Amino acid sequence: MSAYCLATYRSFDEKADFHKKATGIAVGLTVGSWTELPEAQKAQMEKHLGKVVSVEVHEPAPGESSSNRYADITIAYPDVNFSRDIPALLVTVFGKLSMDGKIKLIDLKFSTDFLSGFAGPKFGMQGVRDVLGVHDRPLLMSIFKSVVGYELPALREQFYLQAAGGVDLIKDDEILFENPLTPLEKRIEICMEAAEQASKETGQKLLYAVNLTGPTSKLASQAKKAIRAGANALLFNVLAYGFDVLHELSADPEITIPIMAHPAMAGATYPSPHYGISPSVLLGKLMRLAGADLVLFPSPYGSVVMPREENLAIKHVLLTNDLHNDYSYNASADAQLKLAASFPVPSAGIHPGLVPLILRDFGQDVIVNAGGGIHGHPLGTIAGGRAFRQAIDATLQGIQLRDYAQTHPELQSAIDTWGIRE
Repeated sequence: MSAYCLATYRSFDEKADFHKKATGIAVGLTVGSWTELPEAQKAQMEKHLGKVVSVEVHEPAPGESSSNRYADITIAYPDVNFSRDIPALLVTVFGKLSMDGKIKLIDLKFSTDFLSGFAGPKFGMQGVRDVLGVHDRPLLMSIFKSVVGYELPALREQFYLQAAGGVDLIKDDEILFENPLTPLEKRIEICMEAAEQASKETGQKLLYAVNLTGPTSKLASQAKKAIRAGANALLFNVLAYGFDVLHELSADPEITIPIMAHPAMAGATYPSPHYGISPSVLLGKLMRLAGADLVLFPSPYGSVVMPREENLAIKHVLLTNDLHNDYSYNASADAQLKLAASFPVPSAGIHPGLVPLILRDFGQDVIVNAGGGIHGHPLGTIAGGRAFRQAIDATLQGIQLRDYAQTHPELQSAIDTWGIRE
């Protein structure tokens, strides 16, 4: 059987014949034309022809606007048409089509042949847990804030205060680029010193995700320079550079530390119901396929809101093996499908009173990620980290946050400030 990758689109149109449209997509994005071809040429081109797998038409309910009429269309694209890389696949299945009216790419499923070109995350969720030695609870991450314009001593102090509060990971702000005040190697040196100081007090290991920036051609050498300087994780703005750049970095045998994918620029692509690419594809499947060990995305709880069902769809594809398609499934290649899971990191606007909701939706396999919820704590940054750890401990023990806070002043102060979301 030929190998195919499957793309599913949601196409909105008040009057269209969606079955005819599906055929137009399948033909137009592969061989270009079909009915006009001589029979002899059809036989030659058959292996390159896209196939309509399904068309599910959703008519508006009584009283609804006709503009709500849409169809979910799934097309199978022969692997023989494109090279085994994410840019080639995306241009094939959605390059020209993305400009064809109200149509959104809502799912991608890959053939085992295509998946075999990707090793996935080098560490993944389990590997990150192994590095930190934490397997029985969610992880806690803190974000640098107010970093632009700061000199090294101020950066070190801010890092130490976060680490001393008991966080497991600290990441650079994604807008912290190479600059004379906090150059990469010096930044890593002073932050890892602060991490060591805090570790002696907390007994915890810590990952520091330093922001990897610069010209694309120099990113790999920058990453290796960071590792030589002592970096133990990288932050990478994937969508600004491209999925293939992430894949190259992850696959490089000399880049031996976890890579954290930041969702900067994602808002230009996923939020519209009519255009773009769904979050589960953009921030889920493609990030994991390209090798992200940890993936940040907007939470459904905080300040940059993504609907809960879309969050859970990202979680599903980051943690499960739901990447292949049954259309051209090769059972003998099943081992190639088992990519390591990526750690989900729902982010933005998180405070301790949200921890029960986060653990309800994500379980223990999640990183609780906070910025203002730690730095803005009335008792200071160290207390901010402790309040989160207390909220996590309480939730895992099945204790109500208000009850636990009676003997934990850091958590009580956080609740007084931000409340509890039920």
